[in-house]
Amino acid sequence: MSAGLIAGSVSLVGFGFDSAIEVSAALILTWRLRQEKRTGCTQNSDARATKLIAASFGVLAAYVAVEAVRDLVGRTEPEVSIPGVILASLSLVVMPFLARAKARLAPVLGSAAAAADAAQTNLCALLSAVVLGGLGANLLFGWWWADPVAGLGIAVLAATEARRTWRAESLADTCCA
Repeated sequence: MSAGLIAGSVSLVGFGFDSAIEVSAALILTWRLRQEKRTGCTQNSDARATKLIAASFGVLAAYVAVEAVRDLVGRTEPEVSIPGVILASLSLVVMPFLARAKARLAPVLGSAAAAADAAQTNLCALLSAVVLGGLGANLLFGWWWADPVAGLGIAVLAATEARRTWRAESLADTCCA
């Protein structure tokens, strides 16, 4: 987030915000697993955890959309961010592997919240590509508008995931079904 704030890059700030959401999703999932250990039942805590993760996607979408539109209307030109390009590139390489591992674990846990956490990690990989495109276009061609357009792409992806996650059905085959 700090690299995005320094460069004035809405897409990079949104990417950093998504990273914070990624951590919060992991914390929410940790809470959900503790509930299972404590009570032996997962359905209620899994449903709440899934809704919290969905809400975090919604907050990301709203924030980035507003900032991207503000930057486009105000013709705010971000600075080039080499650290941002490096971080987005590393994320683009690492996150797909992590997302697949989390997705394989979700059915084993019988958890829609774990599946939502895997979706969050997959979204991070997609956002890496979008951010890299916006930062790269600004760096290589001086297209200042590519950054807020990438931000709008992030907002659309996050809003789509928020809706999909919110509507996710809790797993009927959990231990207390």
